[in-house]
Amino acid sequence: MAKLKDMDVPIEGMHCASCVLSVNKTFECEEGVEAVDADLASNKLHITVNPKKMTYDEMDSIVKNLGFELHCDEVTLRIDGMHCASCTMNVENFLIRLDGIFDVKADLTSGTARIRYDKSKVTIDDMEAVINNLGFELLGIDGQTEIDEEELYQQDLKSKRNRIIVGLFFSAILMILMYSMWDPLMGLTHQIHESTGIDISSMGLLSLLISIFPFLYVSLPILKAGINGLMHKNLNMDVMYSMGIIVAYGSSILGTFGIVLDHTFMFYESAVMLPSFLMIGRYLEAKAKKKTSDSIRELIGLQPTVATLVELDENNEILSQKEVQIAEINLEDKLLVKPGDKIPVDGKVIGGESYVDESMINGEPIPKVKKDGEEVFAGTINQDGVLIISALKIGSETVLSNIIRLVEKAQSSRPPVQKFANTIVSYFIPVILTIAIIVFCIWYFVLGATLLFSLTCLISILVVACPCALGLATPTAVTVGVGRAAEFGILIKNGDTLENAGQIDVAAFDKTGTITEGKPEVDDVIAYGISEEELITLAASVEQNSNHPIAKAIVRKAEGLELLNTVDFENVTGKGIKAVIDGRTVLAGNKSLMESNDVEISDDILDTFNNLENQSKTIILLAVDEHVRGILSLSDKVKQNSKRTIEELHKMGVETYMLTGDNESTALSVAEEVGIDNVKAGILPENKLDIVKDIQSNGSKKVLFTGDGINDAPALTQADIGVAMGNGTDIAMESGDVVVMEGDLENVVAAVQFSKKVMRRIKENIFWAFAYNSILIPVAAGVLYPNFGIMFKPELAGLAMALSSVTVISLSLLLKRYVPPIKKAKN
Repeated sequence: MAKLKDMDVPIEGMHCASCVLSVNKTFECEEGVEAVDADLASNKLHITVNPKKMTYDEMDSIVKNLGFELHCDEVTLRIDGMHCASCTMNVENFLIRLDGIFDVKADLTSGTARIRYDKSKVTIDDMEAVINNLGFELLGIDGQTEIDEEELYQQDLKSKRNRIIVGLFFSAILMILMYSMWDPLMGLTHQIHESTGIDISSMGLLSLLISIFPFLYVSLPILKAGINGLMHKNLNMDVMYSMGIIVAYGSSILGTFGIVLDHTFMFYESAVMLPSFLMIGRYLEAKAKKKTSDSIRELIGLQPTVATLVELDENNEILSQKEVQIAEINLEDKLLVKPGDKIPVDGKVIGGESYVDESMINGEPIPKVKKDGEEVFAGTINQDGVLIISALKIGSETVLSNIIRLVEKAQSSRPPVQKFANTIVSYFIPVILTIAIIVFCIWYFVLGATLLFSLTCLISILVVACPCALGLATPTAVTVGVGRAAEFGILIKNGDTLENAGQIDVAAFDKTGTITEGKPEVDDVIAYGISEEELITLAASVEQNSNHPIAKAIVRKAEGLELLNTVDFENVTGKGIKAVIDGRTVLAGNKSLMESNDVEISDDILDTFNNLENQSKTIILLAVDEHVRGILSLSDKVKQNSKRTIEELHKMGVETYMLTGDNESTALSVAEEVGIDNVKAGILPENKLDIVKDIQSNGSKKVLFTGDGINDAPALTQADIGVAMGNGTDIAMESGDVVVMEGDLENVVAAVQFSKKVMRRIKENIFWAFAYNSILIPVAAGVLYPNFGIMFKPELAGLAMALSSVTVISLSLLLKRYVPPIKKAKN
């Protein structure tokens, strides 16, 4: 039975006893929860769980669905010495036992462990003690400690390469000696035998003298890790490799001196070749694993290190300039960006005009013109003109920094399919040790095989069996897949999203800014009892307090007019805006707003309203002191790729919905133009949540919802997959499971296609990892020997083991070249 974990997790958002009751009742019904007590006074969730059945991520999801939020501290530790899937599992299993740690995710690919914890209960020193006790080394906190990754990587490769060269060189010498007739120590061993009676193999003694130092040099990292593992009761693959190597070399020494074993037990060349082949595997694996993280390193490499700070006069002419470090830049500093330079911060252009390559942010290859008033982003490249920008976001607040943070977090997450692999890995080493001993006993005691043959089978099984390929199958594919998606401007936040996105049944969309451009323009201005100019002035004056696309369009229409001051401003959700101007109550919104404020609409005005609405336009009524004074109509263009996106979803068998607060006529017109199946019009933002719930309850369908990430936050959270559309500026990074940069609707389909591709690759990796062990372990056990005379030499078993991990990583690396079909067709 798995050990239970007691946790006291800070929770925000509970305001009353009914909130507490809701949390307690919900968790009491969940499998894996043994006890729960939400405490309103301390804002803590006291909970006892079975970590195998209830993870922190699942707890977090449950709490968010209830409208609350779990809070904890988070740190990513850099750990040296993790070589296999068993290592990462031991790091997780031992760290999670510390009181105050809620979640641990160790990543073999990056050599890190992401830990969520309560720093008032547990410290980094406590974590370091556990890591050291397991035989690993804490290098520091990721992002805070200056670690030269490239230097460490090159040193590691050099060390492995040197050991490989020494091992193979001396293995070759030992093999030449074995097949040659040269035996210079024959006379010496004969004299020893005559004087002492000890029968020493002269060839064995020569091999021992030649191999002892190369053997220790090549095997030292493996033996050291294996001994550390045993000392700290940490059963990992290094323990198994060490057992195989020691048995091979130890039996050779015993055979040389005729102690227990005879002179036929000569494994010297195998004993040196075996760790050499293991080193070859680790060398290739290290190079391949580094490539899996290329995408995040490329993103980090986009961050500029210096900038040109300028001082301007009142005419925006440069008075002085100097080069400064990025860390020295403050908000609203004025910066000069020359052609070919990387833009150092997120900012606004206040001088100059130039094309800027933003492909690293949004995946679009065509540069954009940037001029006064337009926003630019850190890491993008200025092409042909000079720009002067004012810093709006700096350091960790830039869009690029947010992207890097999201990608790093996603790459260390795991889809649920990893749980299956982890279960296998947890039992793998004990099972293999048992199989090896049973096989040895069967061959030697039951079938009467020689001790030499039985030992060879034992060593080969210990060496050839490896859970590393199984442990690498998921994280390498996730790391490469998430990084590749980011290159297309698709930010996938976690492993659950990666797995579920390819399984959706329904795709629901907000209309404004998602299906349409989100940049409506005023078409008709019809005034009643006032001038058109006054109508526009009044409407723009109340709308200037709103960020809604319709409000912005009306304010744009009033350019050149002097807007009026408003008081008692009120945004009536789903209906419009209410404010007081010069003592007059002004309403701007839809018919519902008028009706709820007892504003009478005449038949003539209603006919005009209906006529404009039948033209698929959005209508805004303006009333002053309960009298309608005008109508403004607006239209919003459908995005060019909206129709194609819907068509691609239909090809996948996905049903489509459009949810909008706009009038039914406009909604139906847009839906018909792009081919959407179902339309829900005239609904409030909170109703979208209910509609998503209804769709999910109808046959347990999985729903993807796409919206702007702010007004649609409840629906985004409720949906199985929430996709937040953004243009890279005020993007709501926390709203959805997927963030689509630049609001490219095709990327919604691309995200689904990425999900399908990565999950298919993970399953292929797991298949090959299982196939490898299923085929080679029986061969190593000698099942082919009776009929075919085939046996697996330990050194070849070591090479085969190494190549299994390299194969899985190489399959994952193929994702670096993947292009979603919808993007191929577009190109």
